[in-house]
Amino acid sequence: MASSEKNKKTLSAQQRDELISLLKARFETNMSRHKGLKWEQVQERLEKNTEKLAILYEMEITGGEPDVVKYDKKTDAYIFYDCAAESPDGRRSLCYDRAALSSRKANKPQGSAVELAESMGIEILTEEQYRELQKLGKFDQKTSSWIKTPPEIRYLGGALFCDRRYDKVFTYHNGAASYYSSRGFRGWINV
Repeated sequence: MASSEKNKKTLSAQQRDELISLLKARFETNMSRHKGLKWEQVQERLEKNTEKLAILYEMEITGGEPDVVKYDKKTDAYIFYDCAAESPDGRRSLCYDRAALSSRKANKPQGSAVELAESMGIEILTEEQYRELQKLGKFDQKTSSWIKTPPEIRYLGGALFCDRRYDKVFTYHNGAASYYSSRGFRGWINV
């Protein structure tokens, strides 16, 4: 997991209560995403992890609509993914990483997906995680999302992204320095 030391944001009591209420409503509305899990246990964990709650708040305000997608028994953690129908709108128009951003001579984007994810304290979804997410609903039918790119592809200047078209999930490649208004990234965090 990306270091959350960079994310020292603290939430006010009102922000914390509003976020927990919002997460509870989303949890209850989307029970098919987390069969067998009980909200009370998730809420108890959230209330004990104020730093993780602040990270979930960042995911929320950037348009991610985080939700619990599973419980990992090995790590004793609830896993949250960005579950917005489309790639989070507050995290679009970014190239893949710092090296890609630095390589652009003109028309540089505001930043990079990898750096923004790190600053938020989240990880970018892998291809496997992205495909897991797509089993829970239909996501990125109009947008696309950068995914964690293997080093051997990144070394050659490329980066990977995914979307859902024609009711199928596709993985594509692009130059890591490219950026589009309809491409963002989805992240995850364990709590």
